[in-house]
Amino acid sequence: MGVGREEEVEIHNPPRFMPGERVCATRHIKNDGTYPGKEIGASLVRKGDAGFVRDVGTFLQQFYIYAVEWIDRGIVVGMRARELMSLDEVPSLKTAAECTHRSEGKAR
Repeated sequence: MGVGREEEVEIHNPPRFMPGERVCATRHIKNDGTYPGKEIGASLVRKGDAGFVRDVGTFLQQFYIYAVEWIDRGIVVGMRARELMSLDEVPSLKTAAECTHRSEGKAR
């Protein structure tokens, strides 16, 4: 890693999201080859989709990975914190408008 590309070690702090928390995707997510059964480049999650955090894991002893169940899509996708926004916290008007709140189901 170059000096300008180093990222903080997220796992030195508590996870930003907890299992059962309702979240919204802040970015479009495509398959980078790590999601089985879908072609590389296939859309997995659209910006504004709502889902529930099922589990929290780590990657490379540096980052938290949030297993998010996207109920409307019927899939679970590993996401980084920067790709998510909590819907359980009181969102601002701007962030609330970004999420479509399509998924009104309950976490499993």
